[in-house]
Amino acid sequence: MADRAHIVVVDDEPAIRETLEEYLAMQGFAVTTAAGGADLRRAIAAGPVDLVLLDLNMPGEDGLSLTRYLRQETRIGVILVTAAGEAIDRVVGLEMGADDYIPKPFDLRELLARVRSVLRRMPQAAAAAAEAAGDKAEPSAHVVFGACRLDLAGQRLFAADGSELAITAMEFDLLRTFARHPRQVLSRDRLLDLAHNRDWDPFDRSIDVRITRLRRKIELDPAKPQVIKTVRGTGYMFVPDGKE
Repeated sequence: MADRAHIVVVDDEPAIRETLEEYLAMQGFAVTTAAGGADLRRAIAAGPVDLVLLDLNMPGEDGLSLTRYLRQETRIGVILVTAAGEAIDRVVGLEMGADDYIPKPFDLRELLARVRSVLRRMPQAAAAAAEAAGDKAEPSAHVVFGACRLDLAGQRLFAADGSELAITAMEFDLLRTFARHPRQVLSRDRLLDLAHNRDWDPFDRSIDVRITRLRRKIELDPAKPQVIKTVRGTGYMFVPDGKE
């Protein structure tokens, strides 16, 4: 398991757990299945976990509660598996810090693409890949976002007092994209293309959810953003010093 990404599939339906376990194992992943929150916690306690495929609609402790737990206690990647009518819960899950979502019924190939995409953005996965390739660590590069500092090499965000602020893999990708395109107006579609390198529904507004989350962390006044500004009708722009 040490040399393979470890995925935990959390779903209360045995048929879905078995299908995903078999398919992902065939793709080379180490897979553990969990029927609910208690099983998930046992899997995490048993050893390193890289990614959780998490069903939203489960009896007892639901997917939103477990997303909150995962974000507060771990840096594990989270992909929500949602039913067609769970748009509001999906947005709430993204606000809580989920990395991605996929609606049911899903195509297994699309799910695999999303799993690989999230894993590529996970800091621990990137570090493991560099170590396996024998790469030497690059000098740290830092970008200032308001009162915060983004460590590009370590994929970490620090507050003014030096404490680390929790960010998801997708939030890091967005900050890195803004850092590479300062003072450029980027549309939602362009941001999603640059940050996540995959096709998205043009009506997908999840980018707005992530921008809102980032502003709460980096802006002095999130209600009046000066670092990541909204360009009405167009998109967003990163202003490094708060001055256009």
